[in-house]
Amino acid sequence: MFEKVLIANRGEIAVRIIRLCRDLGITSAAIYSDADKTSLHTLLADEAYHIGAAASSESYLNKDKILKLAKEIGADAIHPGYGFFAENSEFIKAVEKAKITFIGPSSKSVELMGSKTAARKLMAEHGVPIVPGTTEAIKSVKEGIKVAKEIGFPVLLKAAAGGGGKGMRVVSSEDEFKSALEATKRESLKAFASDEIYIEKFIEKPKHIEVQIIGDKHGNYVHLFERECSMQRRHQKIIEEAPSAFVDEKTREKITEAAINAAKACKYFNAGTIEFLMDDKKNFYFLEMNTRLQVEHPVTELITGIDLVKEQLSVAAGNKLSFTQDDIKMHGHALECRIYAEDPSNNFLPSTGNLYHYRAPSGPGVRLDSGFEEGSEISMYYDPLIAKLVTWGSNRENAIARMKRALSEYQIAGVVTNIQFLKDIIEHKAFVTGKFDINFVEKEFLPKKKSKKEKDDDVKLKDAAALAAALFKSVSTNHLKSNNVGSTNKWQEQMYE
Repeated sequence: MFEKVLIANRGEIAVRIIRLCRDLGITSAAIYSDADKTSLHTLLADEAYHIGAAASSESYLNKDKILKLAKEIGADAIHPGYGFFAENSEFIKAVEKAKITFIGPSSKSVELMGSKTAARKLMAEHGVPIVPGTTEAIKSVKEGIKVAKEIGFPVLLKAAAGGGGKGMRVVSSEDEFKSALEATKRESLKAFASDEIYIEKFIEKPKHIEVQIIGDKHGNYVHLFERECSMQRRHQKIIEEAPSAFVDEKTREKITEAAINAAKACKYFNAGTIEFLMDDKKNFYFLEMNTRLQVEHPVTELITGIDLVKEQLSVAAGNKLSFTQDDIKMHGHALECRIYAEDPSNNFLPSTGNLYHYRAPSGPGVRLDSGFEEGSEISMYYDPLIAKLVTWGSNRENAIARMKRALSEYQIAGVVTNIQFLKDIIEHKAFVTGKFDINFVEKEFLPKKKSKKEKDDDVKLKDAAALAAALFKSVSTNHLKSNNVGSTNKWQEQMYE
């Protein structure tokens, strides 16, 4: 095993890795920016090093500084967590070249699965079902329209280098295609420095099901069952659970086998996730591979009893997996709610400030992975994830009951959070019965887009209301003056201001 691990991340995932290192007797080395001098991960680590200014580009995304520091302090491994450099093949290559162990997959695997088109092509070659569409980037509007007609509208335009819900557009007709393609190319170029776009058949009312896999450097692979990740807002997951209430045993066998085949196809090792879209008939299609640890990994840990981060370190050190597929059993049900500093009523705008009051839930079946405590600052520079609240129960009903209790115990003051929003979802009939898809939040909780006529009617209504208010004020003021009231009565003046 390793003697010192540099953690190239921050927040709750850095804290999670630091605690695992302490369990194993490994020295943990944290990095921190100007904004994170007193953050929890900075304070908990055995060693902590200032890496740069608050902006990510000058600190957590500064490859040269991180590698230089790793060499100077004698770190024999780097754990990237997720986000930042976790899926950056160039960073992994640099770590490999420096003869430092990267706790994750090889740069070749990441590079191969980082291109959505290359990944789709590889999956198709290895018998993993893919959504009908192209395995190469489309070269023109004419070609794109031809493909769209062949597979049938609606279609989905997707950035080949994309992720996180960016660079995606649904196109319902030929008339919309040209403008949609141009807009998707612009968005993709800005977000990913690539304007390559491919086409997939748009699957209506899909569920997002993913399979956790892990492989070692000796060619051994296992899966740790599936996770249900369909509860999303704008393609970002907010509630995850394991296992999926929608997936039956027969489907589970098929989808986990496909996930193992996908991992073998790119000679993958370490922890990874194969994501699938599943329609209402339980047909599933490869979506992408996340070549890293997932934010939602705790739900898998709770139903299997396997410490995925511990296994990551062991595999990276060259050891064989410490268990076989037959050793992995599923116990109970687990849910995860992402606690964000954001305002759901204001377009999910991030909320920044100090947590001047912070009381976390606890009790039977409750786990909290957090990078913050009372007095911590939620910075404008980073993702506003405060914590991951996870509950386990002997069944789904029990896990939901515990999540309701845990959310009701959570107290945060100083920033706006999404806690009430999560409560509303957890208590919704569709969630309780498991009858929801990835469009659920948008349909049930987000403001509906208005037609041009509705917008025009709103303007007319506002104008009429403003005119009525002005007339009312004028008539009322004249009435008050005629009765010798007015300026002598400040309270009544304020009523009409």
